[in-house]
Amino acid sequence: MSNSLFSIAFGVGTQNRQGAWLEVFYAQPLLNPSAELVAAVAPILGYTEGNQAVAFTTAQAAQLAEAVKAIDAVQGKLLTRLAESHKPLVATLLAEDAQLTSTPEAYLKLHLLSHRLVKPHGVSLAGIFPLLPNVAWTSQGAIDLSELAELQLEARLRGDLLEVFSVDKFPKMTDYVVPVGVRIADAARLRLGAYVGEGTTVMHEGFINFNAGTEGPGMIEGRVSAGVFVGKGSDLGGGCSTMGTLSGGGNIVIKVGEGCLIGANAGIGFPLGDRNTVESGLYVTAGTKVALLDENNNLVKVVKARELAGQNDLLFRRNSETGAVECKTHKSAIELNEALHAHN
Repeated sequence: MSNSLFSIAFGVGTQNRQGAWLEVFYAQPLLNPSAELVAAVAPILGYTEGNQAVAFTTAQAAQLAEAVKAIDAVQGKLLTRLAESHKPLVATLLAEDAQLTSTPEAYLKLHLLSHRLVKPHGVSLAGIFPLLPNVAWTSQGAIDLSELAELQLEARLRGDLLEVFSVDKFPKMTDYVVPVGVRIADAARLRLGAYVGEGTTVMHEGFINFNAGTEGPGMIEGRVSAGVFVGKGSDLGGGCSTMGTLSGGGNIVIKVGEGCLIGANAGIGFPLGDRNTVESGLYVTAGTKVALLDENNNLVKVVKARELAGQNDLLFRRNSETGAVECKTHKSAIELNEALHAHN
């Protein structure tokens, strides 16, 4: 057996009455764990090779804690706590970053993203949707939908209320991970698997999907969909502010550069360079035809927006008379950049 793993995590989760996993919480997931740690836990778990999710008992948790406390004090303390659990325990060991095969594996990779151990599209999430059961997220945790009605009745008979917050495959991120150095106005609008960089503020209408996020610092006031990664904002610009929609998908990462502004009700479907501005209400997809204008507002040529991907200091706007999407050099951004270089 190789002692080299891509990732390992010890978790506590929820199963339905048939023993199927509904969700898993990993307090301290590890990326590229030490060979010594893997060698210490593998015999206790009966792990030999490959990607596996191994259920273990509280007695085994105590054994694991004793085996690793001299190797990794943090994991040792965690396993000591897990030995007190009244909920099912699972160790997930990933030999490689491959297609997902189980619900505990899917939850581990979502945790790696929200713990900032990998960035969006930094791990394979192929096959994730069939492995994430659609469950009721309630005031008593995750509940299998087929068991919900009975539990609601039981709660009422006790004089309690079983509150259902959502019915979804993904839980909210903050029930599992609260990254340091962030502000989140409405926690329900961030899914587990979102990457929220230090210095990020997510306002009430901001939304960050799984496998998407912001490097920070920055402000999110609109939707950041899967596949989008918003770069750092400039110091003087107050960060990258997004008030519209950033749309990704597939295997493409829609990267937004530093110091960008996506206006209210605006959106993009292609990568932006640094200090780009998209005016309010304008949605520019990769295939949108864009009229390039010179400094005198004369037409130079018409290109598809994807041809401008990654270029800096651009202003995208819509001509109020013709409706054409236009692009000009963002003079204010250039002047600011030159001033900063002169100051430095």
